[in-house]
Amino acid sequence: MKITRFAPLALGLATVALAGCSGGAEETTAPAVDEVALEVSDARLMLPAVEGRPGAIYFEVANTGDRNYAIRRADVEGAGNAELHGSMEMDGQMMMDSVGQVLVNAGESESFAPGGFHVMVFDLDPALEAGGSTEMTLTVVGGKKKSFPVEIRAAGDER
Repeated sequence: MKITRFAPLALGLATVALAGCSGGAEETTAPAVDEVALEVSDARLMLPAVEGRPGAIYFEVANTGDRNYAIRRADVEGAGNAELHGSMEMDGQMMMDSVGQVLVNAGESESFAPGGFHVMVFDLDPALEAGGSTEMTLTVVGGKKKSFPVEIRAAGDER
């Protein structure tokens, strides 16, 4: 019985001793925003024509770096949820569904545009109004992030 009481104490002391031997290793911190070599332009949120329905975000993204990036997540201020979506034609009909990630190769660009990739935004805050702006953060595989402003447009405005 004394051994089982001693084991947690010994484990705790060993952990402290090993931490002291780390020799000044840097602490691991969360990835900083804007560490990726992605340049975003023409970002716009199209509000839904009917309140309570999802909106869509379109933009251009260019990879100015020397490595490929796979965008795996989008977060939008003022939206309860955001999903990467793609559109495709099947049997003569346009269909849309969520996609796991969007690859942007080094030195290339990708369009998030009507009829192709886009970000669907759900449960929009009523405070998001045409003429204003919000912020979107893209997360790439590996956890690095890129944040940028998004212009808010009314449903009938140019996409």
